[in-house]
Amino acid sequence: MVGAAITELPGSSAYYPGGFITYSNELKQCMVGVSFSTLEAHGAVSSQTAVEMARGGIRRTHAEYAIAITGIAGPDGGSPEKPVGTVWICVASSEDRVDCRRFVFSGNRDEVRGYSCVSSIEMAIQMISDTRNELPHEHERSGA
Repeated sequence: MVGAAITELPGSSAYYPGGFITYSNELKQCMVGVSFSTLEAHGAVSSQTAVEMARGGIRRTHAEYAIAITGIAGPDGGSPEKPVGTVWICVASSEDRVDCRRFVFSGNRDEVRGYSCVSSIEMAIQMISDTRNELPHEHERSGA
């Protein structure tokens, strides 16, 4: 959804090199370099995984910024520790700035995915413009 939102704008190929959809842990490891130990210790839906995904996206694409989203959109897959709607979004820069935040979105699968997309783009705008504001449904912040 993020890639589709960005490339909807004419001329986006001048600034958007592409992205990765790494749904499985195996692809998170081989495509964006998330370590096996991170996935084993913290799980796919964690701040640690989101940070490694974003930093790996920068390494793989040589982009100035990368967005990573990992979460549980539902309707199944949640747990007491990570209920459906739990999403970690990380924006990283090639200068090693990192903004990683935990959200708990309510709604159905499409709504959780939509909120994640919009929030990730807002976070990227905040990083690029060097501002940081809380976003709706943000419950916790983590990262540098």
